[in-house]
Amino acid sequence: MFPELNNLLNVSPEKPEQGTFTLLCDAKTDGSFLVHHFLSFYLKANCKVCFVALLQSFSHYNIVGQKLGVNLIAARDRGQLVFLEGLKSTVEVLFGSEEQPNTLKFIRESGSDLTSWYELVQKALAPSGDGDAASWKCPVILVDDLSVLLSLGVQAVAILDFIQFCRVTVCCRLKGNVVALVHDSDRTEDEERTMLTNALGHQSSLILRAEGLATGFCKDVHGQLKILWRGLQQPKVEQTRSLTYQYKIQDKTVTFFAKGLSPAVL
Repeated sequence: MFPELNNLLNVSPEKPEQGTFTLLCDAKTDGSFLVHHFLSFYLKANCKVCFVALLQSFSHYNIVGQKLGVNLIAARDRGQLVFLEGLKSTVEVLFGSEEQPNTLKFIRESGSDLTSWYELVQKALAPSGDGDAASWKCPVILVDDLSVLLSLGVQAVAILDFIQFCRVTVCCRLKGNVVALVHDSDRTEDEERTMLTNALGHQSSLILRAEGLATGFCKDVHGQLKILWRGLQQPKVEQTRSLTYQYKIQDKTVTFFAKGLSPAVL
C-alpha cells in the first residue's frame, strides 16, 4: 500500500472503514496502481478479500504485492484471499472444459446475466464454518476491472445490477467494502461506458479518478488524482468534498503533491 495515499484519505489498516463502495476511475492514464494499493491495504488490514482479476494474472499481482509488503500466495493459502482469475477463466470457457466453477461462465450462457458470477463471489466470501471467519475484520470485494465486461458484450445495466447485489450483501449486510475499477472514456459515442461510469459514481461513497496530464507526458509528474468524498453514509449531512493532487509513480511507492508543486518543477 502507499502510506501517502492513506494520509490523503485519512484511513489506516489498523481501523479500516466499513460499509463503503469505492469507485476507481482512470482516463488517459493507467490507474492500476490504485488497485494494487487497495489490495495490499485490505490484506494488511486483516480483511477477507475476494479479488476478481479480469485484467492481469495472479503472478503479476503477486510480484507487485511483494513490492508493497504483502504475499498473495501466503494470503491465498491461509484463506484470506480468494483470487478469481479472469484471464484463465476466459481460456477455459472458450477452449476447455467447465468442470470447476468459472468466473466468466456467463459468456457461454446469456452473455448479460451475471447471476452466476454474483453467486460465485458470494460463495467465496461466505463463512467457511471452521472458525477462521472470526479472525477477519470484514469482507471485501475488489474488481479489476469492470470495463473488461463491456468488451465481452455484457450490458452496463447487468454490471450495475451485479454491483448493486454486491453492495447490498457486502456493504449493508456484512458491513464490508466493495472496490471496483472502470476505465473512463471521453468519446461521446461510447454510451455504455459513460452510463456505467456515471451510475457507479452516484452509488459510490468515495471516487478516486486518475487522469493523464493535459500537457502530455512528463517523466517527473505522471498524472493527477482527483479524490471525491460523497456523503452517502449520512445523507442528512452535507459531506461532499474533493481534492486534487498530482503524483509520481516510483518502484515501491507513489508520491503525491499539490498541483504545480512537484520538486522537479520547483
